[in-house]
Amino acid sequence: MKPVMKTLAAAALGFTLLFPAMASAHTYSIKSGSSDLRITLESLLGEHAELAVIAMQKGIDGAPDFNAAAAALLANGDDLSLAIGSVYGDGAGKAFKGLWSTHIGFFVDYVTATAKKDDSGRKAALAKLEQYGHDFAAFLESANPNLKADDVAAGLQAHVSQLIEAFDDYVNKDYAGAYKADREAYSHMTHFGHVLADAIAKQYPDKFTNEGASAASVDLRSTLDGLLSEHAGLAVLAMQKGINGAPDFDAAAGALLMNSDELTAAISSVYGNDAGKAFKGLWNTHIGFFVDYVKATAAKDEGKRKEALDKLNQYGTDFGAFLESANKNNFKTADIAAALKPHVAQLISAFDSYVSKDYKQAYASTREAYAHMTHTGDYLATGIVAQFQEKFHDPKAPTATSVMKIWLKIGSSSIKIDDTSKMMDTAPFMWEGSTYVPLRFLAEGIGAKVTWDPASQTIWVNDGTNTLTFWVGKDTMEVNGMKKEIGAPVVLRDGRTQLPLRFITELLGWDVQWNKADWSIILSKAIAKDMDMDMGTHMHG
Repeated sequence: MKPVMKTLAAAALGFTLLFPAMASAHTYSIKSGSSDLRITLESLLGEHAELAVIAMQKGIDGAPDFNAAAAALLANGDDLSLAIGSVYGDGAGKAFKGLWSTHIGFFVDYVTATAKKDDSGRKAALAKLEQYGHDFAAFLESANPNLKADDVAAGLQAHVSQLIEAFDDYVNKDYAGAYKADREAYSHMTHFGHVLADAIAKQYPDKFTNEGASAASVDLRSTLDGLLSEHAGLAVLAMQKGINGAPDFDAAAGALLMNSDELTAAISSVYGNDAGKAFKGLWNTHIGFFVDYVKATAAKDEGKRKEALDKLNQYGTDFGAFLESANKNNFKTADIAAALKPHVAQLISAFDSYVSKDYKQAYASTREAYAHMTHTGDYLATGIVAQFQEKFHDPKAPTATSVMKIWLKIGSSSIKIDDTSKMMDTAPFMWEGSTYVPLRFLAEGIGAKVTWDPASQTIWVNDGTNTLTFWVGKDTMEVNGMKKEIGAPVVLRDGRTQLPLRFITELLGWDVQWNKADWSIILSKAIAKDMDMDMGTHMHG
């Protein structure tokens, strides 16, 4: 394979041009039915823990935004109920909601009893929470035999203990302990979401497959989504504490910086310690800009507020440039800057609404900020996995191989893959010594979006992360702005943009056999047997 083709394959769109199986035994992404389920449940359960901590603090403080915080916590419960209902039906969703809402009420009882210094009331609330764990565990086991009641009950007891510890430490002014327990509660509930998702995927393997994603790529997605979402939640709370001059501000800010340390570790694990240090410097700097905004608000200094906002908006560009320098094929400065603008806007909205006492909007923006960061995490994880496919190889993937053959014929619209035939909307042809095949058929065959501009005779192929650009008449193309040699010009024929077959076969490492007698072409390659099976899915899907 030519060096330029190796570069294009590394940029790898997962753009295998014909079908994913052709590029390599495995081309991994972060997306699959089971991984999407896992992220949904991890995100909602993690948010539950964060909102529960906030609501309990607001409750004991008698804060004016307690009702809005509690309403956000219940709205999170509604979203969880819908997620459960989407799997097990509306009846199960309603039953889940009843149990879930009840346990939130028991935490409120604990807060109320603490405020009244009613020790017996506190013990009664704890007893109800313990019983709830058993009731809820029994409910889950009845719905899914892969979930054992005793294990679930033990996990929920840990959840209760962590939230109670975070609250008790807060009441006792042990703020370092309070935020340590807060982060433990968050981490524990994201783990519970993982356990629950795995059990559901095992129960419904046809509905929640892991096709296309490796365990390592999904773990990276989970790590980045979880840490970035936690960052948003902790940032909201720290900003509230800052404007209030609360005694726990330093501890809240400390928790936010510890979250940054863990994000740094995740980046360092991919790009190395130097890149991790650069990331940490940029990330903590943007946290400092939020602190500047809070201070300017407290001082009623509009000039300083605007200055902080300007720095935050510039930060998005600086951070995007840093990531693009690390991963030019998959990260673009403009895209990252655009993705971080909503993050800034949502956190500022949550804070400004809080300051102006519009608590309903404050917590609506808080939830938006939390949810948005999962999209940012997905973007980062997708780019990293595309850049380092070899790092995200699944060691459990089958390695047995078979030889796949693809049959094409000049002038025929039929294509045969092993024993399966399919019709293209135009036939391969020869021109100036090169065999051409239709680009749109190849691209749409793997689910990529194709856009055609007749005025400039340009065609763009986008898979959601990467963009390939071809021009009719040119023998070069671009991958995310990087020029690549094709070897022969792209042509327009039968209303279709046609691409030299040699470009594809060299890119993907296929052996080519030309039959001069009937002008047929046989492509062959040894591939993993499980991907051979995937080929059938794509052919018939």
